[in-house]
Amino acid sequence: MNKNDLVAQVSSDTGISKADSAKAVDAVFDTITSSLKGGQEVRLVGFGTFSTANRKASKGRNPRTGEPINIPASVQPKFKAGKGLKEAVN
Repeated sequence: MNKNDLVAQVSSDTGISKADSAKAVDAVFDTITSSLKGGQEVRLVGFGTFSTANRKASKGRNPRTGEPINIPASVQPKFKAGKGLKEAVN
């Protein structure tokens, strides 16, 4: 399922227009993104938790040339599925 499929499904399930569904889906994604940027985690009970993790700087190798490279530190988004989601999938 891609974003357009998600918007269509939300529109079908709620009976609102696809344009309004697209705005709602975008608003949810934007809210989660801005919360993670602000260092907060987003907990959706029964679904899962979005959070961030700090990744340390490291050294690696360019696989094409074998040349050593420095990989900078970064902040990575993470998602941990909740119990309800795990049970629904299994």
